[in-house]
Order: sequence, then C-alpha cells, then structure tokens
Amino acid sequence: MSLYSEVIPENRVLSIDALRGFDMFWIIGGGAFLRNLLEAIGTPFNQVIFSQMHHAEWHGFTTWDLIFPLFLFIMGASMPFSLSRRVERGELHKSIYLHIVKRALILYFFGMIIEAGRISSFGGLRYTGVLHRIAFCYLFASLIVVNTSVIGQALWAGFLLLFYWIVMTFIPIPGYEAGVLTPEGNLASYIDRLFLPGVLYHDIFDNEGILSTVPAVSTTLLGVLSGHWLRSSFTPGRKCAGLCAAGVLSLMLGLLWNTVFPINKLLWTSSYVLYSGGWSLLLLGGFYLLIDVRGYRVWAFPLVVIGLNPITIYMAGSLFDFGRIVSIFTYEFADSLKSLQPLFRASSILLVKWLFLYYLYRKKIFLRV
Repeated sequence: MSLYSEVIPENRVLSIDALRGFDMFWIIGGGAFLRNLLEAIGTPFNQVIFSQMHHAEWHGFTTWDLIFPLFLFIMGASMPFSLSRRVERGELHKSIYLHIVKRALILYFFGMIIEAGRISSFGGLRYTGVLHRIAFCYLFASLIVVNTSVIGQALWAGFLLLFYWIVMTFIPIPGYEAGVLTPEGNLASYIDRLFLPGVLYHDIFDNEGILSTVPAVSTTLLGVLSGHWLRSSFTPGRKCAGLCAAGVLSLMLGLLWNTVFPINKLLWTSSYVLYSGGWSLLLLGGFYLLIDVRGYRVWAFPLVVIGLNPITIYMAGSLFDFGRIVSIFTYEFADSLKSLQPLFRASSILLVKWLFLYYLYRKKIFLRV
C-alpha cells in the first residue's frame, strides 16, 4: 500500500508539499540537528557549513537567508492550484475575496498570539513577524491572482521590484542622502520608525516592516508564476527545464542588480528577491523532476508529512517547549551520553515534532487557515 494513497490524491503535485516540508524541516529543528551531528562527527568543513546556518548580518546572502523567501515562493506556487482553479470554475469573486481576507486575518491573528506569548507587558508587543508577513503577502498576491492574467501577475511582480528599488534609491530621509542603505539611514527603516506601532525587532527598524513587505509580495508572485507553469500543458521534461532555466536567469539578474542594490534579506531588496527566487526555482525544478516526473516518492514522505501542516508545527513550536517535553522523559539516559547529549536532544526534539505531525497526517487533520 502506498504511503500516500489514503490521504493524498493521485494527481496532486507532491513536489510542492515535499519542498514546503523541506523548508519547514530546517525551521522546526533540522538546523540544530545538523549542527550537532557535524560537531559529533567532526569534519574539516564544519566552519564553512556553520557560517551558512546564520543570517547575513546586513548585505550578503547565506543558505539560511533562503528559508523565509522559499516559504513565500511555495505559498505562491500553490495559488494557481487553488485560487486560479476557483476562478476558472466560475466561483463568485465575493466568495473568493471573503476566503482570502479570512485566511489573511487568521494568519495575522496567529502571529499576534505568538508575539503576545513572548512579552511580559503590553508595551513590549511587536505587531510584525513571520506570520504577519505571510498574511500580507498572501492577501495582496491572492488579490492580484484573482484579478489579473498570468501576464498581469508577471508585470505586477516586476513593477513592485522596480518601485521598491526606485523609492529606496532616490527618496532621501531627514539627515541622510538618497540611496543610503545603512540600518538607520534607509527609507524602509525610517517609515517603520514613523508609522509602525509597538516594538521594532531591531530597535531602529523591523525586518518584517511596512515598506519591505512590497518586494516580499513579488517573492510570492514568482511562486505563483512557477505554479502556472506546472499547471500548463507542456511535457514534464519541458516543465523541469523551464523551471531550471528561469532559476538560472533569476540568479544572474539578482547578482547583476546586486551591483547597484545589494542583496539584503533584512531590507528584502529587489536583488534579494531575484537571487533567492532563483534558488527557489531550481529547488522546485529538482523536486518536481525527482518526485512527480521520475516517480521517486518514498524518500519524500517524511518531508510531505511536515509540508502538509506547516502552520500547525510553526505555531506548536512557538507556543510549546518540545525540549522540555523531551527532557522529562529522557534526562537520565541523556546524561549518560556525555558529549553526544546535544545531538541526542536535537534529534529527539525533531523526532517528537515529526511524530506529532505524522499522527495528524494519519488522522487526516490539516490546519488549513
């Protein structure tokens, strides 16, 4: 019996779920597991790998800087299989709009729950965050998808990137010249200090702030365009080639734009959108080739289990201390492992989270906000 037959329809593009699960794997503990595994083994490449497991401090790009845009990209890739299909069926726009707004509000509400759990007083509340940005990107990208053609969606993606580059490059703020991209001297930071209520994540700016959400919508739209490509009538081989070619082109454009508008995750610069989008396209092309074209589906099952409930495990990991749960049941055994204790702890936390998701998978319980 297939691992997927009871839960997932046969015609589903499984690579999207697997890639989403791959992305979430690092968020829910994969990074800690890999770090402790490498430290236990000891390799001459440890420091090189570890340097990629942290976000760039300002300009630049590390592997860790791909995690968030990859999630937005995958969210966008799913839209043609859901929203576009509803439009094609002739569903009333009013019904679709209600669905979009409801989902965005729930995502934002979940984000506020997480932020509220991190503070001791109301004055320390932050009104932005990961789920907040996901909510806004979903809202605006969905409205664009429902109301425009594929060409229109591509034009919107390009326009938002150009708009962000222009305003960040040519509009000065008090005390600074136009085009300054220091943490305190750029337009996005200034707008956050002026208009964003509550606490800013970096005191003088917020990495999920107001203006930087504009290019993040383009990240989502890049995913939308890739979803349309996967839904097209082209042969599977041409779809893979198209995704990979688009990925290489996006990487090259991102590096070219980097010369005048540096790749920067905290500012979510236009070059960062294209560069991270290029890697996202290549990953989707690779996953699609292996899983949906070649039919190598078994290896992806652990990732699919994660990918079908991403918001569930993100919320659970933010609100519950899985490490404490593991410690309660394993503290005596863990103490005997000595130097291997960190690896055991990291792998145990990851396993407990996955088993929790597997239970939901078997029960067909999926949090679809």
